[in-house]
Amino acid sequence: MAMLSLAASAAAHAQSHDKPTAQPVQPTAKTAALPAADQILNRYVEALGGRTAWKKLNSRVSTGTIDVPKFNLSGTVDFREKAPNRLLHVVVLNGATFRQGFDGTTAWTDDPKDGLRDEAGAELEDTRLDSDFYHPLDLHTLYSKFTVTGVDKIGEHDAYVVEAARTGADPDKLYFDSQSGLALRIISHRHTSDGLMVYQEDFEDYREVDGIKLPFTVHQTSVDAAFTIQFADVQHNVELDDRQFQKPVPVGDESASPEPAAKY
Repeated sequence: MAMLSLAASAAAHAQSHDKPTAQPVQPTAKTAALPAADQILNRYVEALGGRTAWKKLNSRVSTGTIDVPKFNLSGTVDFREKAPNRLLHVVVLNGATFRQGFDGTTAWTDDPKDGLRDEAGAELEDTRLDSDFYHPLDLHTLYSKFTVTGVDKIGEHDAYVVEAARTGADPDKLYFDSQSGLALRIISHRHTSDGLMVYQEDFEDYREVDGIKLPFTVHQTSVDAAFTIQFADVQHNVELDDRQFQKPVPVGDESASPEPAAKY
């Protein structure tokens, strides 16, 4: 959930001269007999497989493709996550490589536009939130307040709309299928090197992998980019060395770090 800002940067870089505008659906007036936020969130965890199944997992490697249909561009994605809060995302699009990592303390990005840099402030806090391996289980820790605001139509599905607030940040909107309990859409606010961005992510093709359900198709739209990620393979409990999540050391600067580090 809300972990695709790196892919958005890659797609925006490839289509920087033509920027579509996100068109999130507007709330309907269908607000009668709404369930409480806790009911919706608890049902979401159960729909994904339940807390016990999630806690059996400690890492995930997800690989697949990214497509920008408007410009007939395609590439690959390699997302690596490790409990409790480490991530490495690599997107290769149109011959350019984009990386984002978090080692539990330091968040960094490496891309053709800004080069290798540290994240700080609100951008760092966004990545810290996104890196939580047990994100669906920890929503009450990651957000400070939830408000059920109504029901929207997402395709042919009715979805409960939950506004999720964080201290010092604009609230996100989470859309949960009223029948299955699964997340259908998230509209989130994320800080980037270009300022505050609003991302709309739509989730499809949930499949069971090792006892939990994950979306294998993610559509994302922002003012900068519109693209689709399709995961082809997801593996859990893969042995991942913590060093691969650390900020890379440029070739020739190995002496700057006493420990071996990733290179680029």
